[in-house]
Amino acid sequence: MPAHLSLLNITWTAPDGRTVLSDISASFAQERTGIVGRNGAGKSTFLNLVAGRMRPTSGSIIVNGTVALLRQFASIPPDETVADLFGATAKLALLRRAEIGAATADELAEAEWTLEERLTEALDRMGVPVNPAARLCCLSGGQRARAALAAAMFAGPDFLLLDEPTNDLDWDGRQTVCEALRHWRGGAIVVSHDRSLLDAMDVIVELSPSGATRYQGNFDAYQEAKAIRIAAAEHDLAVAEKRTAELARRAQETVERQQHRDAAGHRRGARGDLPRILVGARRDNAEKTAGGSARAAERLRSEAQQKVEEARSRIEAVKAVSITFPPSCLHAAKAVLSIERVTVGYPPGQPILEDVSLSIIGPERIAISGRNGAGKSTLLELIVGRLSPWSGRVSVGVRSARLDQRLAVLDHSRTVVENFARHNPEDDANGCRAALARFQFRSAAADRPVSALSGGQQVRAALACVLGNAAPPQLLLLDEPTNHLDLEAVEAIEAGLASYDGALLVVSHDKAFLRALRITRWLTLEDLTRKFD
Repeated sequence: MPAHLSLLNITWTAPDGRTVLSDISASFAQERTGIVGRNGAGKSTFLNLVAGRMRPTSGSIIVNGTVALLRQFASIPPDETVADLFGATAKLALLRRAEIGAATADELAEAEWTLEERLTEALDRMGVPVNPAARLCCLSGGQRARAALAAAMFAGPDFLLLDEPTNDLDWDGRQTVCEALRHWRGGAIVVSHDRSLLDAMDVIVELSPSGATRYQGNFDAYQEAKAIRIAAAEHDLAVAEKRTAELARRAQETVERQQHRDAAGHRRGARGDLPRILVGARRDNAEKTAGGSARAAERLRSEAQQKVEEARSRIEAVKAVSITFPPSCLHAAKAVLSIERVTVGYPPGQPILEDVSLSIIGPERIAISGRNGAGKSTLLELIVGRLSPWSGRVSVGVRSARLDQRLAVLDHSRTVVENFARHNPEDDANGCRAALARFQFRSAAADRPVSALSGGQQVRAALACVLGNAAPPQLLLLDEPTNHLDLEAVEAIEAGLASYDGALLVVSHDKAFLRALRITRWLTLEDLTRKFD
C-alpha cells in the first residue's frame, strides 16, 4: 500500500485554552506539499502533530509510512557533531576501531564500510563540504540547516516534514534546498513563505480558520486560483450591492404608492363618499398591508445586506491590503547617500567591509546581496550611524529609516497608536489616528496592542511608524524584511512600498520580493569594492 498521511477532524488547543487548529481534515500522498497560512494559523503545530511530537485535543491522525521532521537548532551541545545529525556516530566509531584492528568479528559483520563516503556525498550535495566529525557549533547557521536537511533525506523517510527550511539562508543556500526538493522522490510537507521554494511544490494547502484548503499545483497556480477567488468575490459583491440598491428603490416606491392610496382614501372619507365603517375597515386593512409589506421588505433587505457582508469578508480574506504613503518629495538629482572607500569591522584589525564605496542619487531602488556573514547588515549599521568607519567617509544627505526582519521599531507591549506617537511626536492625537487610518488601522483597531496583531498587521503598523507621517523619510533601509514573516505580511510590505517614492536600499535573498519592489540596481558586496581592486 502506498505511503500516505490523513488528518481527520483535528483540533488542537493550547494550554492557555486558545484553539490553534479547529476541525482540520487533510490527506497527503507522496508528493511535495507546501503549507501556507498567516502567522498563528498553526502551521508549525500542524507539522508537530503529524510527526507525533504533539497529540491532538480531538480527531485522529493516520500515518502509513515513516516521517522525518527537520531538526531546528534552538541550542547546540558543544560536543555534538555532524555525524550525530545522521545518527551515525557509533557506526563511524566502529569503522575507526576496524581500521586499527580493535573491532570484534561480530562488529565487523555489522560494519557499513561505505558509510563515511555516503555521508560525505550527502553533505556535499547540500553544499556542506565538512567532515562528519566536525562539531555543529563550529558551522554557520546556514551550514547547520543544510546539514540537518541532508541528514533527514539520508534517512530515506516516506515523508519529509520541513518547517521554514530556507529561513536565514543566502541565495546559494536557498537554491540548494530548492534543487534538493525538486529531486526528492518521497513525500514532503513543507511550511514556508519562500515563494521560490513553494514553486517547487506539487500541491499548496492553505491553513485558515475555515480549515485546510487544497490547491493543485505550485505557488504560481495557487496565486492564480487566489486571483480567481478575488474576482469571484468582487463580482458577488457587485451583484449583492446592486440587489440591495434595487430592493431599497422598490421599498421606497411601495411606500410612496401606499401613501398615495392612503391620502386618496382620507380625502374620500373626509368628503363623506364612503360609509364610516368602510372607511375604518379600509384603514385597518391598509395598515395591515403596509405592515406586512414593510416586514417583507425588511427581511429582503436584511438578506441582501448579509450577502454584501459575506462577499466583503471573502475579499478581505484573500486580498492584500493596499497602502498609500504621503509623498517623500525626493528630487531626482538629490544626493541621498555617499560611501567613499570605507573600511569597518567589530574586532580591531579584523575588517568586515574593506574599501567599500556606494552612492545613491534620487529615488533609486537598490538591492544588495551576498553570502551569509559577508557584511550586508554591517553596511546598514554603518549607514544609520551605529558603526563608525575606521577609514573613509559616510554621508547621508536625507532623513533615513530602517526596517529589519524583527520589526524592532515596534514595542509589542504598547498599542498601535502609542507606537506611532512614540515615533512621530510632532503629530497630535487626531494626526496620529488620521495617519493610521491610511494603513487600515481605524477606530478601535488603532487601540489594539501590537502583541495581538497578525504578522501582516504588525508589518503595516511598522510601516506606519516609519513612513506614515506627513514628511516620510526619503531613504528607507530594509534588512531581510521577509524573513520570519508569513505571505500575508510579505504582500503587505510589497503593497505598501509600491507607492513609496523615496530611495530604497534592500538587503534580501528573496528574489520574488525584490522583483515586486521593481529594483533598479542589483549589487553584491563585491561590486562595492571592485572599482578599487
